[in-house]
Amino acid sequence: MSEHTRTRTNETDETESERDERTGCPECGGKLSADSEHGETVCRDCGLVVEEDEIDRGPEWRAFDSAEKDEKSRVGAPTTNMMHDKGLSTNIDWRDQDAYGNSLGSRQRQKMQRLRKWNERFRTRDSKERNLKQALGEIDRMASALGLPDNVRETASVIYRRALDENLLPGRSIEGVSTASVYAAARQAGVPRSLDEVAGVSRVEKSEIARTYRYVVRELGLEVQPADPESYVPRFASELGLSEEAENRARKLLQNAKEQGVHSGKSPVGLAAAAVYAASLLTNEKTTQAAVSEVADISEVTIRNRYHELLEAEQDLAFA
Repeated sequence: MSEHTRTRTNETDETESERDERTGCPECGGKLSADSEHGETVCRDCGLVVEEDEIDRGPEWRAFDSAEKDEKSRVGAPTTNMMHDKGLSTNIDWRDQDAYGNSLGSRQRQKMQRLRKWNERFRTRDSKERNLKQALGEIDRMASALGLPDNVRETASVIYRRALDENLLPGRSIEGVSTASVYAAARQAGVPRSLDEVAGVSRVEKSEIARTYRYVVRELGLEVQPADPESYVPRFASELGLSEEAENRARKLLQNAKEQGVHSGKSPVGLAAAAVYAASLLTNEKTTQAAVSEVADISEVTIRNRYHELLEAEQDLAFA
């Protein structure tokens, strides 16, 4: 064995012995294990705490299950159901500028244009992905127009994906199923929008939305509770500029109507609009039936009819 080889072998032996000393317990020579939860290094055999108050090199957030841990992982952007590829693909900016905001030269612009074209082709490899991309774009557009939060958009995207996977689309338009998904998701999340409001931002007729909605809910077995009139009150009151007192008074009117059974068979939007109108009069924050009608997208005749029914129900409850 040469001198050089012998020297390297000795260095290796020394390194391994140092590693053994570092990983072995100084009391019993047992194996050490790191307890990251308490920031300690302890001996598995005798329980000696060799080191304590160690630096936690992990993330500062906590996760209580594997799904939450994956969501909070910092390796790449979080995935989302609101994009057809779940946000895992690359997006090339449409602006022909570099990282410093300087304009690109003509050759670089041509190169970026070719890259955008091929990137777009690779992102939608088949008809199913093209279908999904168009539908999720529609869902995002309608949710924005209706002022719905991100959790509703996410739920609507999941509903559409399920409908696509279970082959519910043949014979129905992409826009129709997308609109039905948004309508169902909003009701599930407790921030419902009326069928007229949804039809106002959709590209399909109201009758097709209702028909497709019933079909999707039935086939997917979605649990959608009947819309609660009280869930419409905050939005109507906010758009009319009413106070919190008037909003609470409208809720009380609706609760009394439920106790009397007046709400059965009535449109929840009409009841909510009438309750807001009645509450505005009872709290001396007068508003017109025309203004409430415009906000709720319902006729003034309906508001008048429901308005009288709500006041009668409250009077009957008071005398009972």
